[in-house]
Amino acid sequence: MYFVYALYNKRHSKIYIGQTSYLEGRIKLHNDSTFKNNYTSRFDGSWKLIYSEQMRSRNDALRREKELKSHQGRDFVWKIV
Repeated sequence: MYFVYALYNKRHSKIYIGQTSYLEGRIKLHNDSTFKNNYTSRFDGSWKLIYSEQMRSRNDALRREKELKSHQGRDFVWKIV
C-alpha cells in the first residue's frame, strides 16, 4: 500500500504534498530534516500530517499526488488547514 499525504508547517504557513509506502517513518524523516536538499528541510518548525489517502499502487499514488499538486488540489488541501 502507498499513501499520498499533505503536511503543514504552521510556523511558516507552508504545505508539502508527497507519497510514500511508509507514512509514519516519512513524517519523522521530514521533521528530522533527513532530506537535506528537500523542500521541508528549508523551514524550521514541525510538519504535521493534515491529510492522507491510502492507494493500492505506487502509480495510483503518483497520479493522486500530481492531482493534489495542481491548483485545484492545493485549494482542496488549504481548505483543510
